[in-house]
Amino acid sequence: MAYENILFQLENGIARITLNRPDRLNSFTVAMHTELRDAINAVRADPSARVLLLTGAGRGFCAGQDLSDRAVAPGGAPVDLGDTVEAWWAPLVTSLRRLPMPVVVAVNGVAAGAGANVALGGDLVLATRSASFIQPFCKLGLIPDTGGTWILPRLLGTARAMGLAMLGDKLTATQAEEWGLIWKAIDDDKFKDEVEKLLSHLSTAPTKGLARTKQLILDNGSVSLEVALKAEAGAMRELGFSDDYREGVAAFLEKRPASFTGR
Repeated sequence: MAYENILFQLENGIARITLNRPDRLNSFTVAMHTELRDAINAVRADPSARVLLLTGAGRGFCAGQDLSDRAVAPGGAPVDLGDTVEAWWAPLVTSLRRLPMPVVVAVNGVAAGAGANVALGGDLVLATRSASFIQPFCKLGLIPDTGGTWILPRLLGTARAMGLAMLGDKLTATQAEEWGLIWKAIDDDKFKDEVEKLLSHLSTAPTKGLARTKQLILDNGSVSLEVALKAEAGAMRELGFSDDYREGVAAFLEKRPASFTGR
């Protein structure tokens, strides 16, 4: 597929997707959703991919839904927003959560609405200190979709989730880090270097083990301890037969850096 709304690159184990509608703060249309879905599927299918970076072009990460793409004309028929969520937003956040590798999200500016919740669907979220997160749904008579009602209380607790969702106030990246909403807020002038350092590390890490770690952390938050322990045993059994475990043990015993292949 020839992309017009995103940029895509896969090199040296690092897949990079950039939302590329900077004149519209990278807000989503169906065309952008279609391209992003295709790119994520390409990453999933490529055995050389070890980590995915998702970021935005220009001065913002993503303003969520392009409302002109889902506007209700005066006197016109209503738009089925539930269909939009089921067809596009829900599959997008699910695909990021289930991608069998770390997903790094670099929030380079404002992340609003569904754009904020797409960002929070990543595994390691980094943001410039000038960035912000906004849940403006309440100002449109809506609810935080794209997993917002699931993600926010799990990361922040009920009180803070309610406040953000019902007031729609701007949350700075620094406060988002302090609250545990994101992994790290970074000074703007150091942001690019820090992101690249993290990508370089993850592109040579034991990908299979990280994928199972991601899966279990996401799955085990809503199960009993006994179920979680059984799932951990299954994962350890599988990973104990992996090439990366063999290499990791050998490197430890030989007191040298490990050379992981992701298998």
